[in-house]
Amino acid sequence: MTATACARCRELEDEELEARGTGDQSRAADCRVLRRRHEEAGHPPAPPES
Repeated sequence: MTATACARCRELEDEELEARGTGDQSRAADCRVLRRRHEEAGHPPAPPES
């Protein structure tokens, strides 16, 4: 991850690391895919939380 990563990328990376730390490889893989899709979409802002 670079210093210029957006907040959503950092959030997904943190979630991936947490999932790996608990052994949840499925969730870690999901986070990697979501981050890659987010980067490919040009780093749109995260949707508002409800």
